[in-house]
Amino acid sequence: MAIERAALTGFAVDLGGTKLAAARIESGAVVARAQVQTDGSATPESQVAAMAGILDAVGFVPGAALGVAVTGRLDKSGHWHAVNTGTLTQIGGYDLRGAILAQLGPATCCNDAAAAALAESRFGAGRDAGNFAYLTISTGVGGGLVLGGHLLESANGLAGHVGFVGSRFADSQCGSGRHATVESIAGGRAIAAAARAAGYGPADARAVSEAAREGSAWAEAILYRSASAVAALIGDLTTILGLDAIAIGGSIGLSEGYIARLQTAMEAEPPLFRVPIRAATLGQDAPLLGALTLHLERLPS
Repeated sequence: MAIERAALTGFAVDLGGTKLAAARIESGAVVARAQVQTDGSATPESQVAAMAGILDAVGFVPGAALGVAVTGRLDKSGHWHAVNTGTLTQIGGYDLRGAILAQLGPATCCNDAAAAALAESRFGAGRDAGNFAYLTISTGVGGGLVLGGHLLESANGLAGHVGFVGSRFADSQCGSGRHATVESIAGGRAIAAAARAAGYGPADARAVSEAAREGSAWAEAILYRSASAVAALIGDLTTILGLDAIAIGGSIGLSEGYIARLQTAMEAEPPLFRVPIRAATLGQDAPLLGALTLHLERLPS
C-alpha cells in the first residue's frame, strides 16, 4: 500500500557514482543530512563500512527503519553488481542485503535511480501520472519506471537501466559493455569525451555546459546531440510503456538549458510519441526519500 509523505520517518542512505549521502527523515522531511565523496575503487566491505559511518553521523541506531539506495544492479537475492564497471570497480555479486542486515539491521536495498523514480512518482513531478519514467543524466544515464503506481523491478535487477538502450546517435561502447547506447552518447563521460575528440580537452561536462552558455557552437552541438539521444529514448519508452509524463534529473539533466534542448529535440518525434517533460522536483533528496518509502511500504501491515 502506498504511504503518504508525512508517514515517512526513519533513515536512508544513497551511494551514487560521485557521492555517498545519508539522511534522518521525520514526517517526510530531511532533518539531518551528511555527505562525502564516493570512493569508486573501494571494496564492497569498505563501501558498507562507509555507509555505516555516514549513517552514524545522522544519528542512526541499528534496527531503525532504513532504506538503502545504491548505483548499480541489485538482483532478487540482494546481491550487488556494478553494471558500469567504470563507476564502481570492485563491485561484482556482493551480498549487500546480507551485509547490511548483519551490520545495520533490517533494510530494503534498491537501485538509486529506481528509488528516485518512486519518490518523484509519489511526492514530486509524477504525482498525476499513472505511467511515469524518471531519467537522470549525470556521469551516466540512469532511470526508473513506475507503472500503474508500482515500481518496475526484475529478478536480475536490470529493469529501469534505460541508459543502456541502443541509440541511433551513438557509435561507441559504454561501460555496460554494450555498443552504441544512450549513455555512450548522452552521459557526462560521453560529453567530456566528445569535447576531447573535437580538440577542446581536457574538459568535463560542466566545462562543456559553461562553454555552451558562453555561446560556443562546438559545445552546443555536443549538448544538443546528448539531448537528441535522450529525446529518442523518451519516444521509445513512450511507445513501449504508454508514458503519461517523464521527469528529468541529474547534474546535466537539470543544468541550464538542457531540458529546453530536450524539448526542442522532441519535436522531431511525431506528436503521438511525445510526452510531457518535467524537471524533477525533489533534487538530491529523491533517492533517500524513495529508498525509505520502499522499505516502509514493504513492512508487514
